[in-house]
Amino acid sequence: MTTRDKLAALRSLMKKHRLDAYYVPSVDPHQSEYVPACWRRRGWLSGFTGSAGDLLVTARMAALWTDGRYFLQAEDQLADSGIALMRMGDPGVPSLLGWAASRLKKGQVLGVDPRVMSMAGAESFAETLGDRGVKIRYVEQNLVDAIWTDRPEPSTAPLTTHPDSVAGETVAAKLARVRAELRDHGARALVLAALDQIAWLFNVRSQDIEHNPMAIAYAVVTERGATVFVDPRKVTAKVRAALKGKAMLRPYAETGDGLRALARKRVPVLLDPASINQWIVESLKGAPLLCGPSPVIAMRAVKNPVQIRGITACHVRDGAAMVRFLKWLETAVPAGGQTELSAAAKLRAFRAMGKRFRDTSFATISAYGPNGAIIHYEPTPETDAKLKPRGLYLIDSGGQYDDGTTDITRTVALGPVTAEMRRVYTLVLKANINLTRTPFPQGWAGGRIDALARQALWLTGYNYNHGTGHGVGQYLGVHEGPMSISFRDHDNVPLVPGQFLSIEPGYYAAGKFGVRLENLAFVASAPELGSDGGNWCRWDVVTLCPFDASLIDLKLLDAAELAWLNAYHKRVNAELAPLLDAEHRAWLKRATRKL
Repeated sequence: MTTRDKLAALRSLMKKHRLDAYYVPSVDPHQSEYVPACWRRRGWLSGFTGSAGDLLVTARMAALWTDGRYFLQAEDQLADSGIALMRMGDPGVPSLLGWAASRLKKGQVLGVDPRVMSMAGAESFAETLGDRGVKIRYVEQNLVDAIWTDRPEPSTAPLTTHPDSVAGETVAAKLARVRAELRDHGARALVLAALDQIAWLFNVRSQDIEHNPMAIAYAVVTERGATVFVDPRKVTAKVRAALKGKAMLRPYAETGDGLRALARKRVPVLLDPASINQWIVESLKGAPLLCGPSPVIAMRAVKNPVQIRGITACHVRDGAAMVRFLKWLETAVPAGGQTELSAAAKLRAFRAMGKRFRDTSFATISAYGPNGAIIHYEPTPETDAKLKPRGLYLIDSGGQYDDGTTDITRTVALGPVTAEMRRVYTLVLKANINLTRTPFPQGWAGGRIDALARQALWLTGYNYNHGTGHGVGQYLGVHEGPMSISFRDHDNVPLVPGQFLSIEPGYYAAGKFGVRLENLAFVASAPELGSDGGNWCRWDVVTLCPFDASLIDLKLLDAAELAWLNAYHKRVNAELAPLLDAEHRAWLKRATRKL
């Protein structure tokens, strides 16, 4: 079926259900960013495979909203699909709700599966469309599933334990902290739907989502007990023993029964509107509902000393893999026969040589030449470009190790480059250095320091259409909130010691090339700066990998920036050399030479 065929089939079902519009978000019942294959409905229906994008279909029109990371990709994948691309944030582009309100008339009906509509989303839809007299109908059957005849089955990958020796905190201790938070909120129960929160709280992992070690599950925490609703085929004896006395295990299919039983107790239940779906709200009908952020989010964001040691250690192993890969590129590309996909596979193989490696942490962005300008480009057999000994190559990749998650971007020269490429590379490097070396008052939100990275680019009229940094988990999601470094951080989440984020400025010249340089770093205390009586923070970088010295225009770096770069390269050499053989040590020594 073509995209137009699928839209026609969906519209036929809409007519049968007397719906004038149907909403297909990118999320699953757990509001996941990365969605299990069985729930990638928007991708299957539209043909757009980016991780963020919501689709609205009416009887005559269809439109998809996505952000700046995916504009070029969406433009290509939606061509001749009958779906209009809505570039979120561009001047004059309406929001999805604004567009719906302008096209749906009073009395018309918009349908949606309540399991994929968040509590917060339901409120926004009701407020905006209700004022226009548009009705919202929650349709129990997902209409996309009804036409998706070869839809994959949910994963039955086994649950595994995340040992206390790596997690740094027991399940019992985490539950005690959550219950204390519930008491402070006046709640007696908490319902969790977000898969990463459940994995963190109960120290379990699985493989239900590609690259994301999480299990499809719901959970309920009460004053005296806890229940995890998960497919019983996934539960091993080891997991059952680890959770004995801490959490009851019930089948995923019984979640609704468990929620209705909780509702009958009429106890106040805390729900996070961002991650709880409307089906849960309806299942809890009759119970007093309290709205607020899940206490798990803030707890998970601050890494404990054991986690910090594990994350730091895995970045040394990951750095050694990157060195092997970058050295390999230097000879493999001129020899010929390499492509974006083969290079991505080679990097995965180098990572797999290291201890404790489990998987990649996301689909590798292996982008040569013009493909580097597509911010979240993912090579396919159809787009797989040959690597040639000239121009720029951007590799954004990461690994999942059982003691940490990595995410690194390097842009390298595969041969001769233009003066423009070298200038842009150096400006992006300055952007990374300037944010990294600048301390900030504890408690400031990431949005307040985002411009520190952009300044070097802004002074030349350049910018990038994505955030500068995101949180990262420990053997969990490569994107982990609540904090970020972004002009889009409307929640003003404070940055505090122990949080773990990326720093990744870039610049993208459409149709020509892209440059991004990314390190991961902890927010760390800087007591030496507290002369004014305030608490200060600095960045403690854990990513270890050289920048491409051949691309640096030293005339554009000031003395402080050059000193930072040389100190960083000295540390990279010192920490990675012990993991490498003589040939790779020699390459690393040259790559990190003093400039």
